[in-house]
Amino acid sequence: MGLRTKAKEANRIVIKIGTSSITYPTGNINIQRMEALARVITDLENSGKDVILVSSGAIGAGMDKIGLSNKPTLLKEKQAAAAVGQAILMQLYQKFFGEYNQAIAQILLTADVFHSPIKKANTVNTFETLFEYGVVPIVNENDAISTEEIQEERFGDNDTLSAMVAVLMNADLLIILSDVEGLYSDNPLKNPDAHLIHAVEKLTDELMCVAGGSNSKVGTGGMITKLCASKITSAKGIPTILASSSDLKNIYRILEGQDIGTFIK
Repeated sequence: MGLRTKAKEANRIVIKIGTSSITYPTGNINIQRMEALARVITDLENSGKDVILVSSGAIGAGMDKIGLSNKPTLLKEKQAAAAVGQAILMQLYQKFFGEYNQAIAQILLTADVFHSPIKKANTVNTFETLFEYGVVPIVNENDAISTEEIQEERFGDNDTLSAMVAVLMNADLLIILSDVEGLYSDNPLKNPDAHLIHAVEKLTDELMCVAGGSNSKVGTGGMITKLCASKITSAKGIPTILASSSDLKNIYRILEGQDIGTFIK
């Protein structure tokens, strides 16, 4: 329980939710999950905490609208799906947060923001001003204009983006929610004896090898990207918790110091 003290004391929290957590395998939006997420985050905001939501799902949400049955592989298709899907995502977030009278803001980032002192300072100022007004920033990568050919423009996945935002905003805690409980000793889909690792003091090469790929047809990140993200935060003294999004009340439990998911020191 000692390791989790920092979670109990966290006042500025970055919560990242993956595509598979807010969409069904068809790519359609999971309305119930999004509504529950808005309720929990608004409640945290009401309690006096600063919360940043890093939300994937734009490409997944846009796939169905433009008639794609599988995750697009062509860059132009990804960008079109992202442009359509981002509007759908924000419309729904606006609806659900609005039911609890919680103001939200959209912030779309590209990786070059973190390499430019001026852009970085402007981004921090925007976040801080939003916090002053009690607004929840909802962050995503600007997929509609980022290109895979120019690596400096892309994060590659929102796990990395959430870690970089956590460091940028000097967060106390990063919570990465996905369709798995946390880091397992082996692939639980293949090994019935695999067990959940509740705490990680140090990310070893062995643990990195255990992490597999994404099982989702709409998501981009797997466990390996979550561990790489936690390396970014750990280097700055920010703990990361990997947990399941199946019950979003887990966020409350995490902040109470309960043994939920995998805590990475």
